Amino acid sequence: MKENVRFSNLDRKETIQNLSKETFDLVVIGGGITGGGIALDAASRGMKVALLEKGDFASGTSSKSTKLIHGGLRYLKQFDFWLVKEVGSERAIVHKLAPHLVLPEKMLLPLIEGGSYGKWLTSIGLKVYDILAQVTGDDKRQMLEKKEALKLEPLLPKKILNGAGYYAEYRTDDARLTIENIKTSLHFGAKALNYAKVVDFVYKDEKVCGVKVKDEVSGDEFQLKSKYVINAAGPWVDELRSVNKSKKGKRLHLTKGVHLVFPKEKLPVKQSVYFDIPDGRMMFAIPRGKVTYVGTTDTNYNSDKDNIDIDLADAIYLISAVNNMFPSINLEMDDIVSSWAGLRPLIHEEGKSASELSRKDEIFTSDSGLVSIAGGKLTGYRKMAERVVNRIAKKMEEDHGVEVEPCVTDKIRLCGSDFKKHKYVKRYISEVFDIIKEDGFTEYDAWYLVTTYGKQTDTILEIYSSLEHEKADVRMICAEVQFTVDHEMVLNPMDFFIRRTGRLYFDIDSVRDYMDPVLQEFKKAYAYSEGEIQSFKENLLAALDSHSHFSLDRD
Repeated sequence: MKENVRFSNLDRKETIQNLSKETFDLVVIGGGITGGGIALDAASRGMKVALLEKGDFASGTSSKSTKLIHGGLRYLKQFDFWLVKEVGSERAIVHKLAPHLVLPEKMLLPLIEGGSYGKWLTSIGLKVYDILAQVTGDDKRQMLEKKEALKLEPLLPKKILNGAGYYAEYRTDDARLTIENIKTSLHFGAKALNYAKVVDFVYKDEKVCGVKVKDEVSGDEFQLKSKYVINAAGPWVDELRSVNKSKKGKRLHLTKGVHLVFPKEKLPVKQSVYFDIPDGRMMFAIPRGKVTYVGTTDTNYNSDKDNIDIDLADAIYLISAVNNMFPSINLEMDDIVSSWAGLRPLIHEEGKSASELSRKDEIFTSDSGLVSIAGGKLTGYRKMAERVVNRIAKKMEEDHGVEVEPCVTDKIRLCGSDFKKHKYVKRYISEVFDIIKEDGFTEYDAWYLVTTYGKQTDTILEIYSSLEHEKADVRMICAEVQFTVDHEMVLNPMDFFIRRTGRLYFDIDSVRDYMDPVLQEFKKAYAYSEGEIQSFKENLLAALDSHSHFSLDRD
């Protein structure tokens, strides 16, 4: 396993000084999965890389997706065979790079009377899917009769069920996948900084040769010198193109995707289900740990990109869809324990609705040399990175006579992973459980640690054993905070509870239970004042409320 590299905002001043002094081959703007993938790809080919993110890493779209590494079965219906082939093939690769983080997940596709998918079409479609995505062994699709489908998922609607397709996908934690890509890039010499907003570009002979950056912590501005700049800012790509005065031709079309989270006992599906909605769209119900989450919506969005509200109509739409497919389940608004909403930065196509827009990525190069990438899917992040870095590699050869190696990220295991196969992850979870069960921890706790941090759990357990709090559970979460402060650039409790651990979404009670000890850890680490800690607490309380309560006045 790769050694833990120190990657901490405790060194922020020094990091900024170093960034300002150097000249980089490439500056990447945007610390989501696309930017993180680009940083790793470019650095592993020998480029000198700096990555900048205006908020926390993965704080935009990359912590708010459906959290699936999946082949996009629905794109077959749009005859987008190229996309299905690419993202389908990528699933197995990304799983291999981080088996603890990209987990095999069987998917059930119920075939219902009057539904989007008939039996014949589904059988042919899944067969094509298997061929395009090069699926092998047990993961190959199966067609199930009604009886078999009900045995796998008794909650399905008996009256209108005709059978089901059964196939393999992968579930992930998008924000963890992002941070592990960024951390892995550090092993190849990349530098990365969060809370660093690019406010303008530096030009020489009308070509971009660097960026002006505002440190969102101190308010100071500094500059970075770079031969090339990639704009991978997701929903904010067009803002930066405007700053560069190059927003012409194709533009972004943002659509909103909402997910709701329910306690597992309220929606006890046995595996992931991909099912019909009465309006002709499809939706997922995905079990994860203590909860089941459902999504997503797909509606046009033109409001504040930094504060995406979930309105009552979104929640009613999703709840109605679930209750329609699972007749014995009667979900109500009060059953929602958490939620999230994110934006898809798609490419605008005249006359197409939100759901019809292509998920393909596109690259734009401005006259001044700014390279922007937008569109795409979480699953295809590695290939997106490869394509855009290939462009930079070609430019480096033309402009500077430097030959850059081809992409090697399909062979670079991410931080936290030295598991050859998923079965070794399961074995490691058992080993961790054996260590922590004497202190009253459950199998869920061991599963959570390993599927969040992988082999880095060893470091967290070392920190845990050195702490002295009388309560074991408090010691453990404090160990997590210390690890993420030292190695994952968390600056505040929101970074920790949302992006590094997913607790706000998947274990929201733990945010309430451990808020105070976590706040104290941050106070200790960063010498925050009482006023700053109080402000963090208010932010957390507001997040708890807005993610779990929906009322008419939010519509």
